[in-house]
Amino acid sequence: MLFDFAQIPTREAYKLLVSTVVPRPIAWVVSQDAAGVTNAAPFSFFNAFGDTPPVIGFSCGPRPEGVDAPVKDTLANIRATGQFVVCLVNEASAQAMSDTAIDFPTGVDELAALGLATEPSLHIKPPRIAQAPVAMECETFQLVPVGVHTLVLGRVLAMHVQDDGVLNAEKYYIDTPKLNLVGRMHGRGWYARTNDRVDIPRKTYAQWKAEEKK
Repeated sequence: MLFDFAQIPTREAYKLLVSTVVPRPIAWVVSQDAAGVTNAAPFSFFNAFGDTPPVIGFSCGPRPEGVDAPVKDTLANIRATGQFVVCLVNEASAQAMSDTAIDFPTGVDELAALGLATEPSLHIKPPRIAQAPVAMECETFQLVPVGVHTLVLGRVLAMHVQDDGVLNAEKYYIDTPKLNLVGRMHGRGWYARTNDRVDIPRKTYAQWKAEEKK
């Protein structure tokens, strides 16, 4: 079956994308408005985009009310302050992460409303979520319009990692499977665990040539 994106509605194109580009990591973004009111929201259009400088990014779409509605609080806050924290989500935090997607009114501190503890950041004003296994302090690197979305690129200033036996700080080594991170799948409520893995070693050209000769 061929789907010509020039011929199908935007909503149907979105459904095809999010049903196939999986699993997607989740950015649990904490931001503050100019008055210091904290906001938290999850985004699954998220990934790492560079290491020199270290840059991560997530895409913030419009509110469900439509393209003429005010932008989401997360984007409004980042435009106002240039600062945000991206927390990662493990299985133990998955329900709390989902709850921060509730359509709270503008100006409500989702973390306070849901009873989620925070810890101060080192370089920026927005705090990090205390229970998150990893949190990255970011300053705005670039805001890129992508249709009705905005790609928020952030330069990572600092990373907080909960030790709990997952970290060898001297070697900058993280035992990733022990983080028990979850990824976004299809539909409204489906997620994937990351504890089912397969190791596929990467070959060199010399190894490939050697195998070809057999």
